Amino acid sequence: MQTFLENHQLIWYAIAGFSLILELGLMGLSGPLLFFAIASAITGVLISLGIVEGWQNEVLVVGVLSAVITLLLWKPLKKMQNSRSKTDDSSDMIGLQVLVSDDITKAGGSIRYSGINWQARLADDVEIEVIENNSQCTIVAVTGTTMLVAPID
Repeated sequence: MQTFLENHQLIWYAIAGFSLILELGLMGLSGPLLFFAIASAITGVLISLGIVEGWQNEVLVVGVLSAVITLLLWKPLKKMQNSRSKTDDSSDMIGLQVLVSDDITKAGGSIRYSGINWQARLADDVEIEVIENNSQCTIVAVTGTTMLVAPID
């Protein structure tokens, strides 16, 4: 314990590591603890370099750095999290004709294939507004777990 009290940077490194583990393990990289972990690690480095001294200054630096890092990284991380999955046009399901199990629109719907209901939505280049329930459609692409479909010509 005496080592930690004499070497504050070790406490900040431990806090950074614990926060990062909590962020990745429990929260799934949603943000708040990630920013705090980065700020804690940077504060540890600043203490090691002798730039920051004293508990009050260390806590102040962590707070300021957390705010600055949040401002810099919040939008890029949200954009990365909200980006649509890339469309897969190599799936073996592409080209299959399947039964519509719930009306399919640009927003969503479902198809039935191999005894399972799959999420589906109309492909971007489809001109109709809806494919009715119990009709047939063709899978033209896959994005994540969602099938992009088009009506059968």
